[in-house]
Amino acid sequence: MVHDGLEGIAGEEIVQTLGGMVKRSGAGIVVFRLEDIDRSILQLRTTEDVFLFAWGTDELSYRAKDLDSIERWTARSAPWDVLLKIHHAVTPKPRGKTTYRLVAQMTGVHGYRRIDALQAVARGLAGKLPASWKYADENASVEVWLTIHGAMAICGLRLSDRTMRHRSYKHEHLPASIRPTVAAAIARMADLKPNQSVLDPMCGAGTLLAEAYLSTRGKRTTGGVDWPMHFLGGDLDKSHVRAAQVNLRQFHIEDLRVWDARDLPLEDASIDRIVCNPPFGKQLATPEAVVPLYRESVREMQRVLRPGGKAVLIVADAKALRSAVERVGWKEQRHAQIRMLGQRALIALFRKEPRSQA
Repeated sequence: MVHDGLEGIAGEEIVQTLGGMVKRSGAGIVVFRLEDIDRSILQLRTTEDVFLFAWGTDELSYRAKDLDSIERWTARSAPWDVLLKIHHAVTPKPRGKTTYRLVAQMTGVHGYRRIDALQAVARGLAGKLPASWKYADENASVEVWLTIHGAMAICGLRLSDRTMRHRSYKHEHLPASIRPTVAAAIARMADLKPNQSVLDPMCGAGTLLAEAYLSTRGKRTTGGVDWPMHFLGGDLDKSHVRAAQVNLRQFHIEDLRVWDARDLPLEDASIDRIVCNPPFGKQLATPEAVVPLYRESVREMQRVLRPGGKAVLIVADAKALRSAVERVGWKEQRHAQIRMLGQRALIALFRKEPRSQA
């Protein structure tokens, strides 16, 4: 499961880091195949949750007869003994007795309730799980999920836990902070290389810088040494900078400053990559403040970005961002549409032309 709109980026990570083969994607779900499944699957950063595929369909009728089909598919179409064996090999062994939990989520108008679909799964699982396992409402060691989205239904055995989407490094949280999985997608779009300087001029709690750092951790140069990188950031709000310092200390990212992103204390053409989550309109005193903020901050990003450098920004007002970018001559290379903070948002990758002047 991925954030809706990031299926393509998550699919790329699956192919490039795990050697997987994507079979289908859409509606927040990426289905893929691996030759071997081990704990490396839990290292995916752009995904919200990872499951072993049990069964799926695109042909729900929206009527109550779907419940009989869900029960039948759960009982007959899934190799539960094989799935449980893989699950036990990948996930940590639980302390004490094994517990299980059933989860159902449903979007769209159907002729039955979510609880009805969940009960159909429970009937289909009868006799498939060891009788000694106890049901638990939370923190179960084994979870079977059913997701219904319109005519699509997919059932799976969950391999991940909440730390896949929430991350353990986030000790300090701020309102409107970017989701770590979305930040990881932005870091992938930035196409980081060794010996680069990576800037977040409006760093908030530091999530974008953390994910940028983690996307390079463990990578080696041809000489066999860790990628040399320089991560730096700042924010106008002192409390935000303090939060970022707490979250990023473990990654040894210490170049964090209080500054105005419209007047950066940085040299011209000194930055290779910029990742940024500027305030959405509702986070400012007035929505109209977005236009001048984007115009002035993008102009400053243009000044500090090296020719050939790239910037990835996420905004709600795509028109205002593209207007600001047009003024500085950046070329848009890629974008993705998602929903964040209850509204549509654009993630866009731009490149400063090699011959342009700072």
